[in-house]
Amino acid sequence: MPLYPDIQAILDKINAVPRPPLDSISLEVFRKQAFSFPAKPMEVKEVYERVLPLSGRDIRVRVYLPDSAGPAPRPALIYYHGGGWVTGNIASHDSICRVLANLGQCIVVSVDYRLAPEHKFPAAVHDAFDALQWIAAHADEFDIHPQRIAVGGDSAGGNLAAVACVIAKERKAPQVKYQFLIYPSTGYAEEPPSMRENGEGYLLTREMMNWFRKHYLNNDEELLHPYVAPILYSDLRGLPPAFIATAQYDPLRDVGRAYADKLRENGVEVTYKNFEGLIHGFANLHGIAPSAQKALEFCAEQLRMAMHK
Repeated sequence: MPLYPDIQAILDKINAVPRPPLDSISLEVFRKQAFSFPAKPMEVKEVYERVLPLSGRDIRVRVYLPDSAGPAPRPALIYYHGGGWVTGNIASHDSICRVLANLGQCIVVSVDYRLAPEHKFPAAVHDAFDALQWIAAHADEFDIHPQRIAVGGDSAGGNLAAVACVIAKERKAPQVKYQFLIYPSTGYAEEPPSMRENGEGYLLTREMMNWFRKHYLNNDEELLHPYVAPILYSDLRGLPPAFIATAQYDPLRDVGRAYADKLRENGVEVTYKNFEGLIHGFANLHGIAPSAQKALEFCAEQLRMAMHK
């Protein structure tokens, strides 16, 4: 199907503005421009921040208590924001986390992991897993049920969530109930068709993806590292059940679908949804595009059903 009219209108405005090559834009300017989509925050019961004392560094998290999640201890989603491992923070994805908390009826803990190029791979991976491990070990401090913890994220954050599940499997702890992946970057051995079909004009471009990788990775060989490309991990058996969402006009569409297929081939329960008429980043557009809001609500409903079984 064609793009939804509200998404097309947003793209028309964005694409009408001449943009210089990314290599000519400073990192600071790009970060300021990356998430400039307004959204009226949904009211939740409570929002507060904490600092996790991880080994050798402190990591900030923002915690969202939903307006309704039943008695404590409650299910929780550990969330990693998108942004190509280079941009974004807990503020840029605040409105998304509020929707997921209320409609998913679970506590959401948004992790402010370190960004590249100041902290290249595998710093974000270490932050993602270590934060998950610390929160699981201190679940009582958050009123979280230790056996009802999910991990999730969008785009690069979806990548970190998938990798955190792989590492938890390797170390046999902590227990992860569910993985919640919105248009995740899960890697590939051969470039899929969606990279060519949707590589220009749909917000996320091939140029942008190459720019992100150049900042995140230390060398090209790391593109095949399973902590960068979890689809290349040798044994995906025993990973948590997954919800994977993709978008029709997303360069990463086929990447997410391939990961869903490979998880199923390895015996993992997967719910897969490709949102027709939408683009990469639709979750961040939910405040200005009704079609994106509807899609985000669908995702949150999948989270609620999984966490309240």
